[in-house]
Amino acid sequence: MTERPEIYVIYDGECPFCSAYVRLVRLREAAGKVHLLNAREPHPVVREVQDKGFDLDEGMALKIGDAIHHGPDVMNRLALMSGGSGLFNRLHLWIFSNPKRAKALYPALRAGRNAALKLLGRRKIGEGDALENA
Repeated sequence: MTERPEIYVIYDGECPFCSAYVRLVRLREAAGKVHLLNAREPHPVVREVQDKGFDLDEGMALKIGDAIHHGPDVMNRLALMSGGSGLFNRLHLWIFSNPKRAKALYPALRAGRNAALKLLGRRKIGEGDALENA
């Protein structure tokens, strides 16, 4: 039996939408071991994603083995990995299983994140110093 690759979801732990999203998506049931990483906390995978040029203020990241996905591609892949168990996952699958739909909707999700951070008085990831010590 082939061993599954390590899976990491890198999200903004200060964003209430992002945090709720990673709690609601049932990835562990469908994909096996999944590591949820707050992009604001020092971690080698967070640093690797940033070093490869992915802006975590512009979107979540997903690392599966050696492959890194970003933004709307993450939503699409997570929808496909989570399957349709439960109301949220069925809705998530229906909306984001189509890559074009995911790409079209992702800017609105990012705008909602940015508005929430501003209303809560929180800085974006790139504006803080939390990752300088990673």
